[in-house]
Amino acid sequence: MNEPIDIEVVIDEEYIDPKVMILTKEKTQQVENIICAIENVPDSGFSLIPATSEDNEKLEFISQRDIVRIFTEDRKLMLQTDAQTYVCKSSLSGIEEVLNPVRFIRISQSEIINIYKVKRFDISIAGTIGVEFENGTKTWASRRCVKQIKNILKNR
Repeated sequence: MNEPIDIEVVIDEEYIDPKVMILTKEKTQQVENIICAIENVPDSGFSLIPATSEDNEKLEFISQRDIVRIFTEDRKLMLQTDAQTYVCKSSLSGIEEVLNPVRFIRISQSEIINIYKVKRFDISIAGTIGVEFENGTKTWASRRCVKQIKNILKNR
């Protein structure tokens, strides 16, 4: 019979996504079962996004948590993660419908960003907002979306 598990939850605003740490004397079957159970928890009920690598060789399902931004380029819908950029068959408005609205905001007619991947917003330039991501990528919000973005950021 397995020993009861001591579970402690610490609420810390520094963490956007949950972090799980297992403290144990040794790696047992019970620990392996816990790891397996955690890895198989669905991503907050929000859909994985199907996309192909840029060479169109394989279809992958991308977790919303891994997406940095979704944008159009050369009439294609691109999905960028920290690791690589993918091509999506969907439309931007179609993807917007399945995205987590807490995590993603539209910054222009052709781009949606994951605000949890943003390093900084540059609001020093009058009438526009520069966006720099943790991975170094930079983009700009359209003037039309500036007021909406500022309201969203103020309320978070």
